[in-house]
Amino acid sequence: MKQYVFGVDVGGTTVKLGFFNVGGELLEKWEIPTRTEDKGEKILPDVAESIQKKMEERKIAKEDVAGVGLGAPGPIDSKGVVYVAVNLGWGTFSIKETLSGLLGLPVMAGNDANVAALGEMWMGSGKGSKDLIMVTLGTGVGGGIITGGKALTGVVGAGGEIGHIHVSDQETQPCNCGNTGCLEQFASATGITRLAKQKLAASSKDSLLRQGEVSAKTVFDAVKQKDGLAMEVAEEFGKYLGDGLAVIAGVVNPDTIVIGGGVSKAGEILIDYIKPHFDQTVFSGSGNVKFVLATLGNDAGIYGAARLVLDVE
Repeated sequence: MKQYVFGVDVGGTTVKLGFFNVGGELLEKWEIPTRTEDKGEKILPDVAESIQKKMEERKIAKEDVAGVGLGAPGPIDSKGVVYVAVNLGWGTFSIKETLSGLLGLPVMAGNDANVAALGEMWMGSGKGSKDLIMVTLGTGVGGGIITGGKALTGVVGAGGEIGHIHVSDQETQPCNCGNTGCLEQFASATGITRLAKQKLAASSKDSLLRQGEVSAKTVFDAVKQKDGLAMEVAEEFGKYLGDGLAVIAGVVNPDTIVIGGGVSKAGEILIDYIKPHFDQTVFSGSGNVKFVLATLGNDAGIYGAARLVLDVE
């Protein structure tokens, strides 16, 4: 009888690791540095060593471990093959076979945003749902789509890239992906800051945003104080994101949309700006959707990674 599972979330700076029982209770979490030098070849050996140490420390036999799940940035297909993870220096190889070979345990791997969505579905604000969209608003816009309790990965694991759906023909600046007019350019923390700076430059209106640093946080702090210009920025952000999510909802018909990432710390006020535009645009058959804020924070990745393993049990 398997009792435990490990969840690993590989980021550009740190690797987060979690040790769970198979019921989804987080028993311990810790971090190690992500060593990206030499094309990231030390990352998986470091992960394996850290897990082995934890098993020795807790006197856990391999027979008691269901396996290790891992989430990482970049396209990762359902067989655990990563197709280039630029931030880690990785090319194309099988994470599943490599880490399993180092540990002698079953391994599952997935894209970090898809894995975070699984985590929120399993033990976060999406608990009880099997069909949800998670959008993470940070430096960029990440996304994960869960249908029937499984992450929608696509052929090479590039499914669910919500941040790169096209939402504007007027935009001339390129997105980080090389295209123009991506959702990420308007709904990320960087995008909100850019919208605010454009509005400040185009208007002479008084605004709290003229008094210091302009960021997604200061925009929504100003919105809470009913600052007119900040509210215009929030309205524009809400339209881009609400319309974009309505398009996706029309395709996958979820019952829940989870908003996560650093920007979500602004709270429920975000949903107040997103949902009216979503409701106005969405196909009626997919309109009965609950909007919630993510609750697992930075732990969503380790929860979802652990769930990847239990999903195949």
